[in-house]
Amino acid sequence: MIIVMKNNATPAQIRHVVAQTEQMGCQTYIMEGTEHTVIGLNKHTNTHILNTALLEQLNGVSRVELVNKPYKLASQAFHPFDTVLTVGGVTIGGNGITIIAGPCSVESRSQLLETAHAVKEAGAHLLRGGAFKPRTSPYAFQGMGEAGLELLALAREETGLPVVTEVMEPDAIPLVSSYADILQIGARNMQNFALLHAAGEAQRPVLLKRSMMATVDELLMAAEYILSHGNHQVILCERGIRSFEPSTRNTFDINAIPVLKNLSHLPVFGDPSHATGKWELVESVAKAAIAAGADGLEIEVHPHPDEALSDGGQSLKPERFAAMVKDIRKIAAAIDRTMA
Repeated sequence: MIIVMKNNATPAQIRHVVAQTEQMGCQTYIMEGTEHTVIGLNKHTNTHILNTALLEQLNGVSRVELVNKPYKLASQAFHPFDTVLTVGGVTIGGNGITIIAGPCSVESRSQLLETAHAVKEAGAHLLRGGAFKPRTSPYAFQGMGEAGLELLALAREETGLPVVTEVMEPDAIPLVSSYADILQIGARNMQNFALLHAAGEAQRPVLLKRSMMATVDELLMAAEYILSHGNHQVILCERGIRSFEPSTRNTFDINAIPVLKNLSHLPVFGDPSHATGKWELVESVAKAAIAAGADGLEIEVHPHPDEALSDGGQSLKPERFAAMVKDIRKIAAAIDRTMA
């Protein structure tokens, strides 16, 4: 449920409405727009009756509306203003397009720093790199662990790029949070509910990737777990779903981008690297994602893909990434958007 306040509602009236709803057993979320304030209500107890007629009569209230979606906090109806995050001085969401780039895995000091400087020069806003890697095979490279996190922190110090890296289990969140600016929850962990709860409690920005077998609603419900802890710093990421088509690693669901933008207020990114699994397809799908309304991209870049310990086949070389960023700038201008 949301309460839309009148344009001329005073701060005292808003505080009074909040106090009344909290007495009725509701959590409240205040969203300030350019024209009016919206108060979101999330009922967390059945011990009180929510008296909507009383709420509508309070001074300063314009109207009360029900939100029928199973996800409340992630819903556009609940939160009518787009969420905009600021991470390490970088704006995510709004009119700007944000690019996250870097290697799938942190492999060595030289590999990471070479990549970090290259993507920074090309126009990336944040650096990605996996220190802990969930792999299909137990014999595949699993990441450098904390040593990889230390290298990511070093790369941030040298380039100024905020860091995005994956966290795989609740107990690892304090460690990863001490190094990373954004916690990434990968596709395989999208419905790891203990991890989602812990990420919400951490009050850190979260990049939440859609599982290859998940519906849009299931992705939004996963985001709801994080949001339910009062952590509103969530970014949704489409990275391809599993289908019958074997010509790509996954099928990039371009429909999901405008669908998510219509259903939710959260920023929406695309990951064409994991979606296609082939570097020669990444640029085309990345451009399509931006044209469809994505707020940003996550791109895998490696200076020597043939030597990569993971996902080299889907990684762009730095020069190809730089060319792609130039094209993204043109598309952004064509659809009246800017780069972050």
